Amino acid sequence: MFLKYLSHAFKTKEGMKEQTIEEHMKGVAALMLKFSESFCDPDWARLCAEWHDLGKYLPSWQAYFKEKIEYLEDDSENTEARRGNHSTLGAAYAMLKFGNPFGKLLAYAILGHHAGLPDFSPGEGASLSERLFYDGTLRKELSGNVNELERKHFVSFAKPLKNSPFIMRQTGGINDEHLHLWIRMLFSSLVDADYLDTEAFMSPDTHKERGIYPSLDKLKARFDQYMERKTKEAEGKALNRYRKEILEQCRKKAAHAPGFFSLTVPTGGGKTLSSIAFALEHALRYGKSRIIVAIPYTSIIEQTAKVLKYGSDDEVKISRGERLFGEEAVIEHHSNLNPDHETQRTRLACENWDAPIIVTTNVRLFESLHASKPGDCRKLHNIIDSVIILDEAQMLPPELLRPILSTLKGLVKHFGVSVVLCTATQPAFSGTIGASLTAFEGIKACTEIMENPDTLINEFKRITIHLPKQSEKASDWETLSEKLLEHEQVLCIVNSRRDCRELHKMMPQDTFHLSASMCGEERSDIIGEIKARLRKGEKTRVISTQLIEAGVDIDFPVVFRALAGIDSLAQAAGRCNREAKYETGHFYVFTPPKLPPQGLLLKGAQTSQTFLSEKFDQFSQSLYEKYFRRFYASVNDTDKANFKQLLKEGANRLEFQFRSFAKSFCLIDEKNQKSVIVQYAGKRRDGRELIRRLEIEGPHRELLRAFQRFIVNVPLHQYKSLFEKGYLYDTNGYMVLLEAAYIPGKGVIGEEENVWNEEGYII
Repeated sequence: MFLKYLSHAFKTKEGMKEQTIEEHMKGVAALMLKFSESFCDPDWARLCAEWHDLGKYLPSWQAYFKEKIEYLEDDSENTEARRGNHSTLGAAYAMLKFGNPFGKLLAYAILGHHAGLPDFSPGEGASLSERLFYDGTLRKELSGNVNELERKHFVSFAKPLKNSPFIMRQTGGINDEHLHLWIRMLFSSLVDADYLDTEAFMSPDTHKERGIYPSLDKLKARFDQYMERKTKEAEGKALNRYRKEILEQCRKKAAHAPGFFSLTVPTGGGKTLSSIAFALEHALRYGKSRIIVAIPYTSIIEQTAKVLKYGSDDEVKISRGERLFGEEAVIEHHSNLNPDHETQRTRLACENWDAPIIVTTNVRLFESLHASKPGDCRKLHNIIDSVIILDEAQMLPPELLRPILSTLKGLVKHFGVSVVLCTATQPAFSGTIGASLTAFEGIKACTEIMENPDTLINEFKRITIHLPKQSEKASDWETLSEKLLEHEQVLCIVNSRRDCRELHKMMPQDTFHLSASMCGEERSDIIGEIKARLRKGEKTRVISTQLIEAGVDIDFPVVFRALAGIDSLAQAAGRCNREAKYETGHFYVFTPPKLPPQGLLLKGAQTSQTFLSEKFDQFSQSLYEKYFRRFYASVNDTDKANFKQLLKEGANRLEFQFRSFAKSFCLIDEKNQKSVIVQYAGKRRDGRELIRRLEIEGPHRELLRAFQRFIVNVPLHQYKSLFEKGYLYDTNGYMVLLEAAYIPGKGVIGEEENVWNEEGYII
């Protein structure tokens, strides 16, 4: 018979180790008070922590727990039914004590701490209204047990809340549009505190690995020392003098009050390190906790992480032991992370982002900020009081711009966040964005870090732009290939994988092909080889999709770009004469034989076409401003995820559809593509060996993380074609592509291609 009400327990050689519910609640409360102190009155945090596991006091749950401890091997199907739902009682009790709205606010976080933030009304999964107001069994159980539970266990739970949920500790009132963020932060604080207290009890050795990082002031000392050495080594070069000026302006502007900032630096201006210089100075001056760098493409995230860890992405320099912040200070959190570079500490930091510098993707950052699942939301409270650097800010998806900018404005206004919009092609995020029904109010005030961006663009001018005439006919691939062959070192960027294949076929065999048809491991191998050949001055011709144009540190004397959005053209031009090795580089814009695919790519190209008559001879901030105004006005919808309907309109009644919104908020359209594992033998890792391990070991965390480097997302119609032809097979629940259907240097075969065996038959 139990003498204690237990929350957790496990057997050791010395006997049973037990944690009572009261001990767990106190531990969670202590952590939650710490996590939420900047935005939340302590009463809210304390009650949320102390009530989240009230359901564990119920006799039915304790009976289940006793059986679980005595029979740890018990896997019976009725376990879930017998133990009941221990999170619902605390939420119902909050409603019983405080009613609407205060009880409802607490109920969202408590009810969702295992299953996730619920919808208020029936939508995705069991809703808050169904579980709290219409669950007759729960109401009966609550009314039958509450008096006894209060008398025996509840200490000060009936104390009235002195502050409303609309009063925040530091910033006063919070408007309806951002109230969902307040609940998310409360929820995040609870979830992380719950996980950490449980981990400290159940896995103390693991718990000791957390939070061991150098402080931001120590990292700044490393940074200053590194930059001083780097500046001395680069003295005398004109380009480096400009980079030094940019760095100094970033340090100077860091003294400005927290808020929105834009860093408009031409490609090749050293914006990665300059933005970090700003962030470090700003964070230390205003007591910020960490720096979060968000990047649109996984193809460039590893490059940025290497620069921050080692000061360079050059493998030769890294092998010499050079470093900037070091591996222990910079945490990468993205799908392409190489498991060989992971440690226990980095894995733990990815769970809750408690490290000083986080490098992640736009997908990971913004989908977490709009998620409902506990694992995704756990990190959110550590975004409070941070500096967020949005690298290549123009890549934020236009169809989700309304919720993204709304959330960023809420973080800045209420949660102590400073945001840096960092790009060479600054988007138009101020004033009214969009047109007619899609229009909404953007960012009201944004401080430009550079004194005069257009003057800086003039100083960095190192290319000659060749534009097509408006009346000029589209180039055919054969004619274009002949023009490319006139150059020993040339990069040509096209708008689609199919275009990339077709043009590549016209080129000599030693021409490099780069597209998303290739897995991340092969793309990294090829980009590394391209860089090495360019450094040696060897013949290097590359046909690529747009994956190479933003952020990839690569330098060609001649670049061709198919007509696309002005921002894409400017980013592609940034791969031309990047280091000013030549008197001038040559950047050619051509009209391709096929229009870009329907959607945003096509709208971008059509908007750019309206500027061709102006015959601009350089890319300028005024040009970007005009382009983005027209482009956003052409976008059909800036709120594809229904932010206004699902999170804003019912906010004054605390009626949020958290789970429905999370499902609809996707930066990557997964419905129209499928993931396949490819059998590519890389220079550092062999995908075929991983597949053999999958067959033997089955799927597990370490193996699945390794597979991220060997996954290709293919369009749904191509996936169906591959499947129908028998090129895909299932291995322990994962679809693997036949080795012959992945061609090194080209990637997954196209729908129009077939794989032949030695006898001449289609496989």
